[in-house]
Amino acid sequence: MRVIAFTSRKGGSGKSTLCAHLSVYADTPDAPALLIDCDPQGSLALWHELRHAATPILVKCEARELHDTIRAARRDGIGWVMIDTPPHNTADIAAAMRVADLAVIPFRPAVFDIAAVAATLDLARAIDKPVLPVINSAPPRRGASAAHVVAEAREALRAMQASPWAGQITTRAAFAHALASGQAVGEFEPGSQAATEIGDLWQETRRALGLKEGQTR
Repeated sequence: MRVIAFTSRKGGSGKSTLCAHLSVYADTPDAPALLIDCDPQGSLALWHELRHAATPILVKCEARELHDTIRAARRDGIGWVMIDTPPHNTADIAAAMRVADLAVIPFRPAVFDIAAVAATLDLARAIDKPVLPVINSAPPRRGASAAHVVAEAREALRAMQASPWAGQITTRAAFAHALASGQAVGEFEPGSQAATEIGDLWQETRRALGLKEGQTR
């Protein structure tokens, strides 16, 4: 079983959004995905209420309950666990990182978000947790080139000795429309640019965990 924590010290970075969209890629009939909503705002739980499919499974729990929840998920044959965390609670973020195999850190290419990434990276390094920083809500590419603010954000992360994902999640209405319908964007608009970006991020997440092409566990 693989466990991913979606973490950021800043609200509005896209943790719940990416967690929801990626969970559908992780979900399989023989090994369903489990979403754990540790954020009191409950955005992930709201999406799940709108969803008409039985999976991914969702549970709400507090950070202190994560160890027991993860242990139960492993016993129940869950293949992937994805944890949505609150933005400002350092103790809860650290608790989620400790039980995870990887911390995905979404951030917008803006000064306040980049500053929050620095704090989140420090926390991950303190507990020796692998990270995958992801540029989210990015302006569209200009041809083959990323927008200037995206290039600047990448340089800022490299200055922090961190390697952000080479792709980006672009600001697209399809992401919000999909969530409002209780779907992931790959279900809502399969084959769209939005679905392609999430699919590419899923493959990068798998690579960050050391999984080879075609390997499910």
